[in-house]
Amino acid sequence: MSIYKVLGLMSGTSLDGLDMAYCHLWEQDGRWSFDIRKAKDIPYSSEMREYLKNAIHLSEKDHLQLHKDYGVWLGERVNEFLDEFHEEVDFVASHGHTSHHRPEDGFTFQLGDGQFLANTCGMQVVCDFRTKDVSLGGQGAPLVPIGDQLLFYNYDVCLNLGGISNISFERNGKRIAYDIGLANMPLNHITQKMDLAFDEDGKIARTGQLDHDLLQQLNDLAYYKLPYPKSTGYEWFIGDIVPLIENSRTSEADLLHTFIHHNCEQIALAVKKNNIKSGNKLLATGGGAMNSFFMDVLQEKLGPSISVEVPGKKLIAYKEALVFALMGVLRLQGETNVLSSVTGASEDSCSGEVFFPEG
Repeated sequence: MSIYKVLGLMSGTSLDGLDMAYCHLWEQDGRWSFDIRKAKDIPYSSEMREYLKNAIHLSEKDHLQLHKDYGVWLGERVNEFLDEFHEEVDFVASHGHTSHHRPEDGFTFQLGDGQFLANTCGMQVVCDFRTKDVSLGGQGAPLVPIGDQLLFYNYDVCLNLGGISNISFERNGKRIAYDIGLANMPLNHITQKMDLAFDEDGKIARTGQLDHDLLQQLNDLAYYKLPYPKSTGYEWFIGDIVPLIENSRTSEADLLHTFIHHNCEQIALAVKKNNIKSGNKLLATGGGAMNSFFMDVLQEKLGPSISVEVPGKKLIAYKEALVFALMGVLRLQGETNVLSSVTGASEDSCSGEVFFPEG
């Protein structure tokens, strides 16, 4: 039995920082197992957050420069991680940071140049896990469901609450998954106006009141009416959601309260629409799972027949980094790591580019 020792890197649409998870992964009797041995979150400086947030507006030249610079920055963080924890790592698996995601135009881009990352940390790197799927006509997202299928098969439903929300479940022997819609992106956008990184435990949101007009506008958004497979990202948020926030005259507490209710209504609709049965277990991970008000409202909307299970904080925070570590292993083994049943591509694929340090 081979144990793969991988450092997984993940930066999500919520722009809160870089998640780094040093994982052991192994396959035995046809089942994958894992151990997150060490993990660390590197919060973004306000300057880095603005660079990444505004990358969508950069010229081609400046965007390419940021791609290279961010790759170097990731490599430096890898070096610091290894200096701190003194672990033996086989390779680095990096998601990068999504600056553009337009699968309908055949285009997706994750910042963090793999060659510059490899050169900086002196290690083999696997990255760019989305592009191949998009070239095959897929959404290039969500990718985490391969981890749900192989690592979290004891749960009937897997829900990830990062910047956006996505759901994953089995149907007729196939994995189905898609981006439901919003999660932490609007919440963080609102709290940043209050000079807060986030609403800890949903305490502010809990004090708010429901803005029924805003809730209706959110629930009427065209994206929710699209059939899956579907995915969304920052473009949708700034185009359709931010104007609703900016034009609202309600308080920040009411905005936070209303967005959580909206998020949970859409998640509950997705669960019920897919005939997920009574007695099923739903695994909630991602930053939203640490927000107790979010979890309380979600359980209320789902009702008592579906159990919302929130794991320990390490798995909540680092599940995506863990899954990209697994995807890196599968890539190097030449095995499927992106599911066409999830993305809508013409076929399953073994995705990811491999880079070795030069010079």
